Amino acid sequence: MFTRRAALISAAATALMLATPAFAASDLKLPRQKVELVAPPFVHAHEQATTQGPKIVEFKLTVQEKKVVIDDKGTTFQAMTFNGSMPGPLMVVHEGDYVELTLVNPATNTMPHNIDFHSATGALGGGELTLINPGEQVILRWKATKTGVFVYHCAPGGPMIPWHVVSGMNGAVMVLPRDGLSDGKGRALKYDKVYYIGEQDMYVPRDEKGNFKSYESPGEAFTETEEVMNKLIPTHVVFNGKVGALTGKNALTAKVGENVLIVHSQANRDSRPHLIGGHGDYVWETGKFGNAPEVGLETWFIRGGSAGAALYKFQQPGIYAYVTHNLIEAANLGATAHFKVEGKWNDDLMTQVKAPAEIPPASTN
Repeated sequence: MFTRRAALISAAATALMLATPAFAASDLKLPRQKVELVAPPFVHAHEQATTQGPKIVEFKLTVQEKKVVIDDKGTTFQAMTFNGSMPGPLMVVHEGDYVELTLVNPATNTMPHNIDFHSATGALGGGELTLINPGEQVILRWKATKTGVFVYHCAPGGPMIPWHVVSGMNGAVMVLPRDGLSDGKGRALKYDKVYYIGEQDMYVPRDEKGNFKSYESPGEAFTETEEVMNKLIPTHVVFNGKVGALTGKNALTAKVGENVLIVHSQANRDSRPHLIGGHGDYVWETGKFGNAPEVGLETWFIRGGSAGAALYKFQQPGIYAYVTHNLIEAANLGATAHFKVEGKWNDDLMTQVKAPAEIPPASTN
């Protein structure tokens, strides 16, 4: 009997024959570093610049299929995730390093999964070599030859690709130049903090009364979800998995004078990030550090299926709203985050000359 498992093994064997590396893992006489990933918006500890030589950086991602709540109305969503978060964790390496990823698909899951790294070269970004069924794991190694921030996502084939992506299976990799970031004119740029914001468009079916429907498994949700997806009108557009994930008590924090690097990814649709009350001092709009950054931007453009990065030094205290400047999506669908900034107010930059008061009567003279 020719089973799906046999088909996958056959496809994997063919891919391996076509893409066999010129050396085995044991031939790489390089130091290894095992990294424990952290959930966004936070990023694992890393050097911004390094004097060390290339190394093999080991990461592990475990696929989690789970039901999550995505708004303050209690709407549930059958998510498919890397390490349980939407987006998946940001992985940071330097140019010339090797990324060695262990991808795990637990037996408790119901779907095949894989991973396509936009930062990698060959075999559909690793997608051909990482397709695994529930109860399997695979190890993929690729060399970081391009600097910048890049999307990764699940791509199991056909209509499963967009469904898995908009169900939460996406994240990003940041490949730093070995000597760190620069302004494109020879001056080094450093950040005091880095946050990763993953924008997610969601497509939740409604019942005949207009209420969002709930499902017990991803497979049960697929047919009706695909109908909503094909209309290309999201029901939610959120940062980091749910409405309010980065506001209120979850607001991102900074201090006046700190340089904050914001990595922003959108694996499926275009986006227009804007920091209300601030700017992009240096913006790698296409996300590629080999290009000189643009400076002083009010809003920048993130192409669907890519990531960008913006560096800003906060100059005033207060609450800053970070939104997609499709304001309908920001205000009505959820794509808003907050930065809570501490420090001393600078009246030279902004001051209220007179407080609100009644309009004075017109002069009779």
